[in-house]
Amino acid sequence: MTDDGALSQAEQKMQFLYHLRSKGVTDKRVLEAMEAIDRGPFVKGIFTDRAYEDMPLPIACGQTISQPSVVGLMSQALNITPRDKVLEVGTGSGYQAAILAKLARRVYTVDRHRRLVREARDIFDAFDLHNITAITGDGSFGLPDQAPFDKIIVTAAAEDPPGPLLAQLKMGGIMVVPVGQSDAVQSLIRVHKTESGLEYDEMRDVRFVPLLEGLGKDS
Repeated sequence: MTDDGALSQAEQKMQFLYHLRSKGVTDKRVLEAMEAIDRGPFVKGIFTDRAYEDMPLPIACGQTISQPSVVGLMSQALNITPRDKVLEVGTGSGYQAAILAKLARRVYTVDRHRRLVREARDIFDAFDLHNITAITGDGSFGLPDQAPFDKIIVTAAAEDPPGPLLAQLKMGGIMVVPVGQSDAVQSLIRVHKTESGLEYDEMRDVRFVPLLEGLGKDS
């Protein structure tokens, strides 16, 4: 690579991190994780040259890769510690799970599309991320065999925070989930499970693909 190319890449990464901070991603561990995990390999085809823009992009199976600032804000809202076991519902490209893997002890990620899980596993291996277990399945029911989880993140919109997932959340745990009708603006909700009940915190408006039951046609 030429000196000019190296400088350009460094400037691009610096701009990427600066933009994350400007959008409210200020947690040092989250920023370090997002610096370590290059978004480029998770974006394929005609959109590869837009991998470092703060925007959602189409991926296979009619799904999307979330915009980096939303990935950062959702990761930050979970308040993940190095001892946590995390469940992600909606593997998609695998980008969010890769960020989580830099923050948590163990990440379980589930998606209804076998192709997405297979491709994400290949990228996890390339990044040497061996604390992620990627599973093809109906994520709306969580992973009862691995429950309870310290933190749960849902990357598809539900009409309400899913009951089966809340049941798999540890006492004191946090779940972040987009809530709302699929054809309307949704709200990103942070749910804290306490001894006195569930505490809900509305974070911001978002737009995610809907959370669907069953397996994808490719599975």
